[in-house]
Amino acid sequence: MTLPPTETLLDLRGLACPMPVLKANRALRDMTPGARLRILATDRASVADFQSYCRETGHALVAFTESAGVLSFVIRRRAETQPS
Repeated sequence: MTLPPTETLLDLRGLACPMPVLKANRALRDMTPGARLRILATDRASVADFQSYCRETGHALVAFTESAGVLSFVIRRRAETQPS
């Protein structure tokens, strides 16, 4: 799989809820705003988990696919909030 230069791959296949979201959150914290994180997971609960996670954090779930039981999510890191 060839990734765009601003996309990082996080392979979380085999991990159960809540680990995929927790590990993705940790990875996103270290990424620059606008960078993309592609997550591979096999836990069906990840679908609802990543939708909720993105709604609550402001990150954008830009793509979701499933192939042969592997779920692929692409999340774009949100822009940093400006101090008031």
